[in-house]
Amino acid sequence: MANFAKPENALKRAEELINVGQKQDALQSLHDLITSKRYRAWQKPLEKIMFKYVELCVDLRKGRFAKDGLIQYRIICQQVNVSSLEEVIKHFMHLSTEKAEQARTQAQALEEALDVDDLEADKRPEDLMLSYVSGEKGRDRSDREVVTPWFKFLWETYRTVLEILRNNSKLEALYAMTAHRAFQFCKQYKRTTEFRRLCEIIRNHLANLNKYRDQRDRPDLTAPESLQLYLDTRFEQLKIATELELWQEAFRSVEDIHGLMCMVKKTPKPSLMVVYYAKLTEIFWISASHLNHAYAWFKLFSLQKSFNKNLSQKDLQLIASSVVLAALSVPPYDQTRAASHLELENEKERNLRMANLIGFNLDPKADRGDVLSRSALLSELVAKGVLSCATQEVKDLFQLLEHEFLPLDLAVKVQPLLVRIAKFGGKLATASSVPEVQLSQYVPALEKLGTLRLLQQVSRVYQSMKIEHLSKMIPFYDFSVVEKIYVDAVKHNFIAMKVDHMKGVMMFGNLRLESDGFRDHLTNFAESLNKTRAMVYPLPKKASRLGDILPSLAETVEKEHRRLLARKSIIEKRKEEQERQLLEMEREEESRRLKQQKITEEAELKRLAAESELRKKQRLLKEIEEKELIEAEKILNDVNRNKKKGKKPLLDGEKVTKQTLLDMAVHEQIKEREEREKKLMKLSKTMDHLERAKREESAPLIEAAYQQRLVEEKMLHEREQQLEIELSQQRHEGDVKEKNRLVRMLDNKTIFQQRVMQRRQAESERRRQEREEQISRMIQARKLEREVMRKKIFFVRSEEERIRKQQEEEEARKREEAERRRREEAERKAKLDEIAEKQRLRERELEEKAERQKREMLARPSIEPRPVEPVVPAPAAPIAVTTAPPSAGRYVPRHRRQEGAPAAAEPAPRGTRPDDRPALSNDRWRSDHSDERRPSSFGAGSKSTWSSSRPR
Repeated sequence: MANFAKPENALKRAEELINVGQKQDALQSLHDLITSKRYRAWQKPLEKIMFKYVELCVDLRKGRFAKDGLIQYRIICQQVNVSSLEEVIKHFMHLSTEKAEQARTQAQALEEALDVDDLEADKRPEDLMLSYVSGEKGRDRSDREVVTPWFKFLWETYRTVLEILRNNSKLEALYAMTAHRAFQFCKQYKRTTEFRRLCEIIRNHLANLNKYRDQRDRPDLTAPESLQLYLDTRFEQLKIATELELWQEAFRSVEDIHGLMCMVKKTPKPSLMVVYYAKLTEIFWISASHLNHAYAWFKLFSLQKSFNKNLSQKDLQLIASSVVLAALSVPPYDQTRAASHLELENEKERNLRMANLIGFNLDPKADRGDVLSRSALLSELVAKGVLSCATQEVKDLFQLLEHEFLPLDLAVKVQPLLVRIAKFGGKLATASSVPEVQLSQYVPALEKLGTLRLLQQVSRVYQSMKIEHLSKMIPFYDFSVVEKIYVDAVKHNFIAMKVDHMKGVMMFGNLRLESDGFRDHLTNFAESLNKTRAMVYPLPKKASRLGDILPSLAETVEKEHRRLLARKSIIEKRKEEQERQLLEMEREEESRRLKQQKITEEAELKRLAAESELRKKQRLLKEIEEKELIEAEKILNDVNRNKKKGKKPLLDGEKVTKQTLLDMAVHEQIKEREEREKKLMKLSKTMDHLERAKREESAPLIEAAYQQRLVEEKMLHEREQQLEIELSQQRHEGDVKEKNRLVRMLDNKTIFQQRVMQRRQAESERRRQEREEQISRMIQARKLEREVMRKKIFFVRSEEERIRKQQEEEEARKREEAERRRREEAERKAKLDEIAEKQRLRERELEEKAERQKREMLARPSIEPRPVEPVVPAPAAPIAVTTAPPSAGRYVPRHRRQEGAPAAAEPAPRGTRPDDRPALSNDRWRSDHSDERRPSSFGAGSKSTWSSSRPR
């Protein structure tokens, strides 16, 4: 150990040693300076020395030296300049992290390089043997030798810093920062073992803080800043534990947080409590503690609703739905009903512990049922308005599972609700502490609850039911799963039922008539009857005045509405089809592009794999050649060293191959083995001669000992035989005396035996007769029961057959009546069509005849011109009679229609103008003798015209 007058001299000496490559000596000199009692007062050069010291510790990976130096430096600057210690520690952690990151960057496969279960464990002997025996000389071994030690050193750095900074009020912030960085290290590289140890270290630090209260510079947990740092560290520990899925460690972290809150008797900020309850919900769900999970969700909902002012209605609705579904997921029966007293006490203690963690202060002397229960939670949810905040599907599900009595339709109505509920969930934008809520996780528990409710309600209504029918009623599970569910429910006295697999029937037990469930059943039955009556006999509605006035308006509007809807549907379908085609084209284009990209990537991967395989083969061949060369040199050295006299030794300069050396070694081994065998043969002969001499000498002695043993055993046998004869005689004499004493009681014994036998025989005969009489009575009773049952079955079947026939006759009558009406309607329509067709033909004939008469009337004067005479107006009455058309809607016989057909020709034909008609008063061809010319001008048609104008 060198003594320096000034610390600067030690720093210069260390730099000189570093320049010549003696880092270990430089580290030792600085370590001696720091641990020396001469320099216990803080100076500025000591800080530079510590920076250089930690750099050497990191380069040489000397964790022990770093810990000793930092502890000594903490003693030096604790009361003078704590910030200097903080800077040194930060520099130390920065260097360790940088070295580890550099090593990680050099490794191409981090997961393979860090495939170590425990960073603190040394190499096992079998691992060392395997590394020497196997030919592992590639990148994997280099990764293990380079990357893993640096991460092990980084982990030791975090442990060292935490140990130095523990329970120091002046370094609380640095302690919390180091703990957070250590947590992130465990999270980033999935170091579960180190995370458990880290949690245990922090837990022990807090325990020591409470144990040694008279320590100097002890942190004061009642101070808000210190408490906040400790709570932040514990909450970070809880988050990392849940992310690493270390649920036991997460639960212990929750207990640490609760213990810290109880210690200082202060409640953290609501934002931290939200994280606390959010993690509690995850832990309780993983541990299948559904009741505690539901209570944790309820507390989380209360906190969010009370303190989160930015909470949106959608997020609030989703959280409320989670609370209600979590409460419904709790099994509806007590699972510790048949437990022992010790188990009940343990369960009660556990429930009190869980209630304290959740935040419910309970009386430890209270009954277990009053601690935390499903019914109390559901009542509280309804009273606090949580159910009203949930979605409509959750409300309907709650109503069906807790209040409705639908033994046959419960599962059918619950299933679509569960399908819709499973689609709800997602990230909460306004509740950052609760990142995501998925309602689909409650679906299996709700299906089980629906199955239990259905079995419970069916057991109240039915005494037995076929297994096949029950399986159809429960679409959630197969019957094997249903059987497991009801076995568990029967075990906990939730329902009473049993299964007869031979008959395929489930039989339910009788429940008490005064039970609440049966009263609810009667109430529900009355409500269902009221609904049925309202559907069968609806209230009369007032007739619409508009419907009386326009009876066909509603039908016309409906037809027009349907037509417009159909047109809209066709347009939408065409648009959807066009969009679908475009989407399909885009999808095909994308699939072709991806396929081409995949082919290109596969070709590139194959090329890279082929190149890698080629390099690997070349490396292996090179390694094999090097190994063979090393083995040849080793064999050559062994042969030259063990060569016997008389043989020509191998010179170092001779060229020998590995095969030659192997042949020489094998030859030498064969010769050595032959020599060993010769020695063994000679030794075996010597041993045979020695053994033969020993046996020849010992044979007479063995014979003499054998004869002496025979004499002794003969004497012993005679003595034992004589003793046995004397004992037999004594036993015989005693037996004879006992016989003589008992012979006088033989008659009494015989009489008693006969009496007992007679009494038992009489009793047996009496019981046999009673049994036969009972069997005969049972046979008669069963015959009567079967007779009554057959009569009932016959009556029921007869009644069903009569009702069926009556229904068939009624349906046949209705079909005949409908067919008759249809035929009458068809006949009526046919008659109307025929009448309309005849009317059209008659109108067409009249039009043609009127047209023909008009042409004849116009063409006649040009043939026979007449002198102009005074025009005498024709009588109007006959014309008025002849021009009157038959009234619309009045039936006219066929012969009347033929007689009136010419009279209809007088009006103007359809499609002509009024000025085309022939003038009556100003006709130049007419004269006073119009009566005489009328027959010649109109011809034969005028007779029918005037004849039809006469009154009928």
